[in-house]
Order: sequence, then C-alpha cells, then structure tokens
Amino acid sequence: MKFSRSLLALMAVIVVAFVVLGVRLVIWSGQNSEGAKAIPAIGGPFQLTDHNGKAVSDRDFRNRYMLIFFGYTFCPDVCPTTLSTVTAVMEKLGPSYAKKVVPIFVTVDPERDTVAVMKEYVGAFSPDIVGLTGSPDEVAKVAKEFKVYAAKVKGDRPEHYTVDHSAILYLMGPDGKFVAHFTHGISVDDLAAGLKKHVG
Repeated sequence: MKFSRSLLALMAVIVVAFVVLGVRLVIWSGQNSEGAKAIPAIGGPFQLTDHNGKAVSDRDFRNRYMLIFFGYTFCPDVCPTTLSTVTAVMEKLGPSYAKKVVPIFVTVDPERDTVAVMKEYVGAFSPDIVGLTGSPDEVAKVAKEFKVYAAKVKGDRPEHYTVDHSAILYLMGPDGKFVAHFTHGISVDDLAAGLKKHVG
C-alpha cells in the first residue's frame, strides 16, 4: 500500500512537471531570446510601380499602416470581392482614416497588369487603393517576402490563363513590420473592427 501511494505521488509530481513545462513552451514559442513577442517574418522592403506610373518603395508608406492584398485584375471572384470589402470598410471608417491606413493591391500577374490596367482596375473600387505592379522579378521578390503563393493555370489559349493565389489581407505597421492578417471572406464589420483594434 505504501508503495502504491508513493508511486501515485511520484506520478502526480511528474504530471504536474509536464504541465508546467508545456505551458512554458507555449509561452516561449511566442517570444524571442529576449522575452519579447516574436513577430512573424512576413514582409520586407520592396520597389514597385504604382498605378500612376510612379516608382515607389515601402518607405513611401511610412507613418501609415498598409493593408496589403495580392491578386490580379483578371481574377474572377476573390480579388473583386476582397477589394469591394476593403472599399466598404474605408467608407465606413470615414475619410480621415485614409490618413492612417493605405490599402494596397499588389498584382501577381505583372505580364498583363500594366500600369494602365491597374489604374483602371483600382479606380473602379476606391481612390484610396494604391495599385502596384512591376517586372516579373520585382513582383516575385515581394510575393516571396510576404509568403504569397501564386501559380499560373493554363487556359484554352496561352493568354487566357488564370492565377491561383493566396487570399490574405496583410496589415503592416507604420514601421513596415507585420501586425496582423485577415482571411478571405471576412465581413466589412469584422475587418473594420480588426483595423480599429490594431490601428485605433
């Protein structure tokens, strides 16, 4: 009986130790070596061309939050739906919010999405949205920095291809660092609430 009680006590100590260790591992997994919360390695410096033909870089958007979405103008559903949501959110939050947040649409199809095409496309949604394009190499570099998936899918003709791509809205801080992300299909109210939470 004494042996059984001792064994049970030992097992209890081991279980408690594993629970404590598990909790600490969860905490450590969200911290860096100095104990601060780790920031996902998403985003980075970029140099592209906006929908007005002006060369821009990530530094041109400093002091404002960037709400970035990657897509393409020939996209049949995901892109127009997302940009419509972003447009509605910016309208909901009011004109002054554009001083805090700049919505950015980066193409993953630079071969077809020229400056002129991007200008017409983003203009159909909101004057607040900045369209960015560039050379295939420039766009590929930015997509890689943001961990964006994009792959051409052949159509019945070479020029009729589509592009499979990830559909995430990235919120980057005034310093250019990752703040949060929002998944495809988010409602206008939820996106507005998310922006208010992080931006104010």
